[in-house]
Amino acid sequence: HVQLVESGGGSVEAGGSLRLSCSASGYTMRNYCMAWFRQVPGKEREGVAVIDGAGSTIYADSVKGRFTVSKDNAKTTLYLQMSRLAPEDTGMYYCAANLYGCRSVPLSRPDLGAVGYNVWGQGTQVTVS
Repeated sequence: HVQLVESGGGSVEAGGSLRLSCSASGYTMRNYCMAWFRQVPGKEREGVAVIDGAGSTIYADSVKGRFTVSKDNAKTTLYLQMSRLAPEDTGMYYCAANLYGCRSVPLSRPDLGAVGYNVWGQGTQVTVS
């Protein structure tokens, strides 16, 4: 049974940094498509960053150059390093996995969509003021 658990959220001032973690149980991330999404009330869930089994990445334009997605060598933890945070980065952040692999090779914008991600964590709140 695959489970994802996020941690590391919190409140931070604009310009600050946070690192989110997503711990996987029941499998390793080695061959799967892993992603971070965020959502604010009343808006659709937005794809923030994706990393594929080979370590290739793709980012939403709104976070490019500020956020970095990575995973550890044991392939059991996904990270999102967030820098130069702004109030518009506020939201609930979710990690997600597509156990069948990423939709595109190489990664492309459709991989930032929620379709295909079949395992989701419970979310961790990030508030930037």
